[in-house]
Amino acid sequence: MENTEGIRQKRRDRAALDLFDRKILAALAADAGQSYAVLGERVGLSPPSVHERVKRLKRSGVIRDVVARLDGTAVGKPLLAFVHVEAAGWGKSERLMQISRFPEVEEMHSVAGDASMILKVRLENPQALEFLLGQIHSVPGVSGTRSYVALSTYLERPVQAQVTAEWPSVPLPPE
Repeated sequence: MENTEGIRQKRRDRAALDLFDRKILAALAADAGQSYAVLGERVGLSPPSVHERVKRLKRSGVIRDVVARLDGTAVGKPLLAFVHVEAAGWGKSERLMQISRFPEVEEMHSVAGDASMILKVRLENPQALEFLLGQIHSVPGVSGTRSYVALSTYLERPVQAQVTAEWPSVPLPPE
């Protein structure tokens, strides 16, 4: 089991991102396959400068991976669900972490609240979800699950480089 203590502190110690870094990251998040020449045009830097910045962002861990985002329905996994796992203690156990070996499990998060862990899973049908829930319930210490099946997805995107400098004041609608 990987020790995750201190990860947030390490991220805080990284060099601050400037406006060009954030523009590069935003452009790469939208399309990681573009050339350094196109990327340079989009952000207002020369291709060699963009290349050096991307190398630095990779070395520092800001850019973790470059991946293809697959369409769940196109690969035969149209069912998206979020599974809240209730477990004794903190919930994270070596056995529960073994659930990650199933390719249907896309994300696992330790959370505060009434669940110990939240899983994002993508499956081919309800029967596959039932089988996965059976695997989770077989883990010692798991006391229950709650599953939320997504009917529609309105926004799904990777981490964004931009930050909101000032949150707008949004009035509630009148009664």
